[in-house]
Amino acid sequence: MHKLGRGHRDKLQQFITITGASEKVALQALKASDWHLEGAFDFFYSQPQLRNLTDSRHLEELFNRYKDKYVDMIYADGITLLCNDIQVDPQDIVMLVLSWHMKAGTMCEFSKKEFIEGLQSLGIDSLEKFREKIPYMRSELKDEQKFREIYNFAFGWAKEKGQKSLALDTAIGMWQLLFAEKQWPLVDHWCQFLQARHNKAISKDTWSQLLEFAKTVSSNLTDYDAEGAWPYLIDEFVDYLNENGVTQHGQ
Repeated sequence: MHKLGRGHRDKLQQFITITGASEKVALQALKASDWHLEGAFDFFYSQPQLRNLTDSRHLEELFNRYKDKYVDMIYADGITLLCNDIQVDPQDIVMLVLSWHMKAGTMCEFSKKEFIEGLQSLGIDSLEKFREKIPYMRSELKDEQKFREIYNFAFGWAKEKGQKSLALDTAIGMWQLLFAEKQWPLVDHWCQFLQARHNKAISKDTWSQLLEFAKTVSSNLTDYDAEGAWPYLIDEFVDYLNENGVTQHGQ
């Protein structure tokens, strides 16, 4: 990239940020379109082999680096090593986005199929490409539809195997992580309410409905409809806010 002029570097970075392509693929698309961004996007999206250009041998090597010694699975130790390699904190929300791409069934583990197919879908077959793709994965959280998909995915991913509900402590941790991105002003009040009044596991219905509540009801509750079809827990939360005078200050 250092041999390019500033204008070309800016276009290259813009292309990588928007498409999530590797630098090599971005250069190929921009050169093919004579450095016209719109043309480069058209070229990129009309060439599916560019979007998912990966080397299966390199994917195998990556998987073998992180997998358990005895079984074809990546567990917590392997994920920690991966996070070190790509310079990401294991608690970073980007690891949730990565797990969503991998369609991972359980938190803190990846099967070989999940890992390899997930990286193929992202066009990753090296640690360099992995690191290049992180800004793209972060940007996906700003897309409303993708955020909703990631949010709904998180419930099944985070709950314990064989359980229908999500443990309260786990749910609170996930809400704090997810709503830090969406900046829902009432998230701390919601978590305090659950610990004070509920103290039970969270159902899938409550999980999914809370996102709708956070998206559609203002933080001062002026547009809250008491006759709406909200789960009882959300209705109780509104009562809790009113009892504690939270909404009187438009917080």
